[in-house]
Amino acid sequence: MALSPEQRDQIERRIRAAIDRLLAGQIPAGGACDVTTLAREAGISRAALYRTWGHLKDEFEKRRTAAWAAGQQPDPREARIARLRERNQRLTTKLARTHTELNQLKEGHQLALSALAAKDDELQRLRRQLSTFGGMAPAPVPGQQQGDDATGVVPLHRA
Repeated sequence: MALSPEQRDQIERRIRAAIDRLLAGQIPAGGACDVTTLAREAGISRAALYRTWGHLKDEFEKRRTAAWAAGQQPDPREARIARLRERNQRLTTKLARTHTELNQLKEGHQLALSALAAKDDELQRLRRQLSTFGGMAPAPVPGQQQGDDATGVVPLHRA
């Protein structure tokens, strides 16, 4: 059945009004800023929108793309998805950086433990070496004075 000119004008006005509402951010529950929701809001089938009203569908898509390019986000879901993607990217980058820092700290910790173990081994070796000398006096250190040098010694008072 062919549409009368009045019916065509009425449908075109409904489609244009639906385009304006969707691009203004008035998204119905369960809908999105897309062609399917546009057809449903205009009260026509999606097939009719593609077949008969293709120029209005194209106009909607151009205006939607222009709005996105201008930084507007008519669909709150799309805006939320964009925010969550950006946040996910930030957190992924932060996690990778934290993981790298953790690995560096683990390597430093291992190096410190190795150094401590080496020093402990050296200390144990020196203690064993000292205990083997028994009652012997330690060998004099070169450059130190020998003898009974009492300068700088404060005598103890006995009561």
